[in-house]
Amino acid sequence: MSNAFFQVHPTDNVIVSLKELQKHERILFKEEHIPLSRDVPSGHKIAIRDIAVGEDIIKYGFPIGQASKPIQKGDWVHTDNVVTKLSGTLDYQYQHKSQPFRVRESTFTFDGYWRKNGEAGIRNEIWIINTVGCINKTAEILAKMGNEAYQEEGIDGIYHFPHPLGCSQLGDDLHNTQKILGRLVEHPNAAGVLVLGLGCENNFIDTFKQVLSEIDEERVKFLAVQDVEDELEEGLDLLGDLVSYAKTFKKEPIPKLV
Repeated sequence: MSNAFFQVHPTDNVIVSLKELQKHERILFKEEHIPLSRDVPSGHKIAIRDIAVGEDIIKYGFPIGQASKPIQKGDWVHTDNVVTKLSGTLDYQYQHKSQPFRVRESTFTFDGYWRKNGEAGIRNEIWIINTVGCINKTAEILAKMGNEAYQEEGIDGIYHFPHPLGCSQLGDDLHNTQKILGRLVEHPNAAGVLVLGLGCENNFIDTFKQVLSEIDEERVKFLAVQDVEDELEEGLDLLGDLVSYAKTFKKEPIPKLV
């Protein structure tokens, strides 16, 4: 006799085997001995009562299909006796609701930084976002130099985000990379962002700007390293401007919205 099974939800009319069970083996379910009519592989369903043709197969407390033939207690419930309840092609239409989503302020707060666009961050960092993986090392060096040069109160550090993308990407592949990097640029934990480009990549700066919803020139600086004589010197100067801007933000209690 075996108890190697599990009932996911108390209203289910099937249980799930936890190991391979053999034909004629008996399982004890709620003080009832149920003999198996077939071998049942591990992870498969077993009927715990008779199920008529067209009746729902219930698992997780919800219908997952319907019986295509009579199923007896102890039967293996599988594709040979279950069919989907879906049929035909469904048409979906979006019905816009003009009623705005309403939130209310709670009495709880967290310490954070209000940004000019109304968002709030919990850190006050400077981020270096490079448009192409070819300059990961340049971004790393700039972050190290910036942290050494601008160890000032109110700044939580200067960070870069290395990645291998942006060079020869095309189409949706390139666009998805741009969207991910763009959301990093717009993240409220970054008080200031230096976007670092190379100049020969497909994800060059002017193209990348098109995926940004807005560009605050105080908060976001751009540098194409092939366009300057010393990218580290130029980059460090831009980081200094961003640090000065970031210091204008002060940590304060921010209400949580519920």
